[in-house]
Amino acid sequence: MTQEFTSSADERPSKSQLKREMHALQALGEKIIALRDAERARLPLSDDLLAAVEETGRIHSREARRRHMQYVGKLMRREDLDAIHAVFEQMEQETQRRDLAFHRLERWRDRLIDEGDAAVEAFIADHHDVDRQALRQLVRNARQERERDKPPTNARRLFRLIRDTAGL
Repeated sequence: MTQEFTSSADERPSKSQLKREMHALQALGEKIIALRDAERARLPLSDDLLAAVEETGRIHSREARRRHMQYVGKLMRREDLDAIHAVFEQMEQETQRRDLAFHRLERWRDRLIDEGDAAVEAFIADHHDVDRQALRQLVRNARQERERDKPPTNARRLFRLIRDTAGL
C-alpha cells in the first residue's frame, strides 16, 4: 500500500515545478504584452487573453500589475502554447533574415565607398534598375565625407538608395 501512495505522489509535479511553470507563463505573457499590436495580431490568442493584455496598459500600480500578471499567467494555461511559440519562432526568423539583409546592404555601402568605380559597376550589374548617376554622386560624396571626418550624411543616403533598390 505504501508503494501505491509513493508512486502517485511521485507522478504529481512538485510545488516548485508548478511555480516555475507559472512564472514561465507569466514571462510569456510579458513578451506578448511587449509586442506591437500588429505583431500581437499574428498570435492565436483567445478574446479573454487579448482583453487582459490590453488592460495591462492601464495598470500603473506595481502591486496591481503583479497581480494582473498572475491573472495573465492563469489565462495562458488555456492557450495553445505550441502555436504561440511557433509564431514567436517565425517572427524571430523573420527578424534574423531582415538583419542579415541589412548587414549585406551595409557591406555593399562600405564596399562602394572603399572601392569606388569597380564596386559601383559590380552593384549596377547586380541591380540594373538603380539610378546610376545618383549612386555615383552619393559614393563620391560619401568618400569625401569620410576623408574629411564629417558626419556620414551621404553614406546614410547611399544606404537608403541601396536599400530601396534592393527592395527592403
